[in-house]
Formats: sequence, C-alpha cells, structure tokens
Amino acid sequence: MSTDRAQALRDALAERSLDAVVVTAATNIRYLSGFTGSSGTVVVRGEITTLITDGRYRAWAAEQTGAHGGVIEVVIAPGKGRAALQECLDGAESIGLESDHISWADATELTEFLGSERVEATAGLIEGLREIKSDAEVLNLRAAAEIGDVALDRLADDLRPGISEIEVARRLAQHMYDHAGALPSFDIIVASGPNAARPHHQPSDRLLASGDLVIIDSGATVEGYRSDMTRTFVLGAPTGQQQEMLDVVQRAQQAGVNAVAPGVPASNIDAACRSAISEAGLGDYFTHGTGHGVGLDIHEAPSVSSASTATLAPGHIITVEPGVYIPDVGGVRWEDTVLVTTSGADPLTRSPKQPIVEL
Repeated sequence: MSTDRAQALRDALAERSLDAVVVTAATNIRYLSGFTGSSGTVVVRGEITTLITDGRYRAWAAEQTGAHGGVIEVVIAPGKGRAALQECLDGAESIGLESDHISWADATELTEFLGSERVEATAGLIEGLREIKSDAEVLNLRAAAEIGDVALDRLADDLRPGISEIEVARRLAQHMYDHAGALPSFDIIVASGPNAARPHHQPSDRLLASGDLVIIDSGATVEGYRSDMTRTFVLGAPTGQQQEMLDVVQRAQQAGVNAVAPGVPASNIDAACRSAISEAGLGDYFTHGTGHGVGLDIHEAPSVSSASTATLAPGHIITVEPGVYIPDVGGVRWEDTVLVTTSGADPLTRSPKQPIVEL
C-alpha cells in the first residue's frame, strides 16, 4: 500500500480507537493491496498490512502486491484462512469489521471467531479514503474516459434504424476492446423509443426506428478504474417535443457542471440541474439523483443528490447526469464524468453532444 494510503488509514483507525481492521470487500482489498483475486482478506494493524489468500493465488498475489507499492505481507493459508487471521490479530483489543460488505452469516461467524467483545462494525472507513483520487488514479480515470469517447465515436456509423439495442451495446463494447483492450465499466445501457423513458433500461431485441430518441450510457475500465458517460441521439429530424427535451436537459447538465467547484455542497449540483429542468416545466420527469462518485466502483461516494451531505473537494470525481423521461415518448440524459479541481471542473468525458443522426 502506498505511504499516503497507509498513513491515511492509520489515522482513520486512530480516530475510531481501533487497533486493526479486517477488510473483506473486493474493491477495498484492491485499493489497499492491489490484489484482484476472488478470495482474499486484508488485515491492517499498525504499520503492517497483510493479505491472506489461498494457494491458487500464490504467484498472482505476490506480483500484484509487489507492484502496488509499500510493504504488504502475503500469507497463503488453507480454507478461509482463519488461523492466519487469528495470528494477525493476536493481542488486538479492538477490531473493525466492514459492515457494508459482509453477509450476516460471515459477520456472525467472524464475530464469534474473533470474540464479540473485540469486534466493532465499521462503515465507510476505506470508502472515505477512496473519495479523493490521487494523481495516478486520475490518470487511469482519464484514460478510461478517453477510451469511452473513442468507442462512442466509432459507433456513429452503426446507429441506424433496423439494428437492435442489444447489437448496439455489443458493438460499442467491441469498439472499446478493439481500441485499447478495455472492457465496459458496467452493463451498457441502450434504450430506444419508448424504452428511453426507463432510466436503467436493459438492452432488448427492439429494433431502432426512425424518429427514436436513443440513450446510450457506457464507460470503459482501465486498471480497475471506471468512466461513465451518457449521450442521447435522435434518429432523423427531431420533433418539437424531442428538441425541447434535448435542449432543456443539455442546459441543465451544463448548469450542473458549471456549479462544480471545491467547497460547494454536492446538493448544489443537483439543485442547479433540477432548477433548470423545473423552470422548463419538466421537473416531474426528472426522477433520479444528479450523480455519484466514480472510481474503482461505478457508484461510490460522494453522492450528488438533494439528500447529499458531501462537500466537493479537489480530487473528487463525480458524474453530472440529469435526465427527463416521458412515458410513451422517450427520454433524454446527458452525463459526464467530472474531476473537481482547485478552481472548478474538468470534464474527463469529452464526446460531443451532437444528438441528431442524419438518415
């Protein structure tokens, strides 16, 4: 683990009067150790970080932790590695256990094994550290955004009536892989016609048709870091209602991006987007929060919604993604992944917002 992450975690443990923490969430394990195997536990205690895994990952674990930076002890142990875990925690009086990422059965078993008087549930301990991205993390996220931009540009010739939503999603994923060997950062959303009124529609066999609004929500992955971008298209000349939806949501999204700055409450970004849409009389059709943090997870802190209590700071990377969804008409969403800088916002996703597809 890098020196900065190690010290930040030690400080967080000290603030909670914890001697150690047992990390079981796969994403948090990767963040702390670099390890991406399917079976592992990380224990952080004082100056020592230990990855416990099984024999399948002997070489892999050594390679990944070695490349991650810092000193990480790798212990290969059979089964669940409980004996190794007990040894790591011998003498620790207070032990944090991630409550957000563990099943009831596993939490009960570990609490009984370690001793209920020593175990304390923690929430957001590692996630809090992950909110502010390092320069290296920003580079990965920027690269993921660039791959997403290129892939969407290469998709332009494929957006025609007669192609299915599923096929559009498949071709977009293929463009990412062909360009940089990258995988999508989540299941690509392609929603056309009336399906575009469903914010998280799953691509179907429906064939795109002339006159459709088409929402495409996608991103790429680089070294585990994910981008997120939505663009909306209309196949052919838009109707008056469609053009209004496209224009209103684009103005709202730009208002949200313009509001991004250090020291600004995240809820203000939501308010800026929501106000622009409400002023146009479409407020009832904006049915979700404005955005979320992005990193090793596609949805992570900070939340960008009316209920968010977060304050933006340099190094936060968030999405700004207002939308309008009208049943039986369709939907429009514009979304960018945005880095909070010392002076404002730096959009990482840069695909042009040119919605009209000439047929």
